[in-house]
Amino acid sequence: MDMIESLLAYGWWVAAICIVVGFVALVKGADWLVDGASAIAKRFGISDLVIGLTVVAFGTSMPEFVVNMVSVAEGSTDLAITNIVGSNIINTFVILGLTALVYPIVSQKRSRDFDIPMSIIAGVLVLILVAIQLPFGEAGKGIGHLGGGVLLAFFCYFLYNTFRHAKDHPEEGPSDEVPSTKEIPVRRAVALILGGLAGLVVGGELIVKSAVDLATRMGVSEAIIGLTIVALGTSLPELATSVIAAAKHNSDIAIGNVFGSNIFNVFFVLGTSAAIRPLPAYEGIELDACMAAMGSIIVWLAVKTNKARKVQRWAGALLLIVYGAYLAYRLWTV
Repeated sequence: MDMIESLLAYGWWVAAICIVVGFVALVKGADWLVDGASAIAKRFGISDLVIGLTVVAFGTSMPEFVVNMVSVAEGSTDLAITNIVGSNIINTFVILGLTALVYPIVSQKRSRDFDIPMSIIAGVLVLILVAIQLPFGEAGKGIGHLGGGVLLAFFCYFLYNTFRHAKDHPEEGPSDEVPSTKEIPVRRAVALILGGLAGLVVGGELIVKSAVDLATRMGVSEAIIGLTIVALGTSLPELATSVIAAAKHNSDIAIGNVFGSNIFNVFFVLGTSAAIRPLPAYEGIELDACMAAMGSIIVWLAVKTNKARKVQRWAGALLLIVYGAYLAYRLWTV
């Protein structure tokens, strides 16, 4: 901890480098953790379907989870909320927008009927929770322990529905997303898990401390840094996966990845964060929560209003234009 703070004393450019290094450690740590845990799970005879729904699904949300846990521990509650809300906004508007521009995205029935509506509910629920008075210490707006419990209850329902659907429709299981780890020895798998956890912890510490330092030096709020730099960094894995898949004309996995991540982020990561430490609202959170829900609504309408059930290129362009206008407004009103 002291070493990081000593490094940051050298200037803003050190903080910027630390953030980049932190993201690399965070993403690589998540990859190692998923590979190692998947290999161990396969050794115990657990199916690819279950691994995909648990280990891989949780692994893709580990960057956001670790950054939030560190933020909560450090008392940077604004960063904890904006990391999640900002990631969901970028996931929907930027990742799906760019992906659709590269190649129209085909939506699966499960995504249209459950994942996208659940993502809409997630955004609306955040808006409701921060718009009402909650008893967490002193009167004010925010997500308290009770709100965190509500979000976790929705997450439990999401898991139950997902497992039930997977059991009834095994052919739709995410087995293709499970890494090929059959040949990994147990010792190496354990080393990957330990190395992954170390990378996540170090990356999380670097990102949070550097982001707070950078916000202080630039004279902007932690919320703005969280909505932009931190949120974009934790969303990079989904961005790379979706755009590369679209370039290979396999963009149908993008919607499942994006909205699955959105649901995990709000119900699990934000819910756990608020259950541990109440998260007071920051200025502009109502607009950010509305944007998170609006992105899902735009995508849902886009796939429901054409017979091909695709997110066409025009919808991708619309998502990017709306995000550009929103970002310009948020930065202008800092």
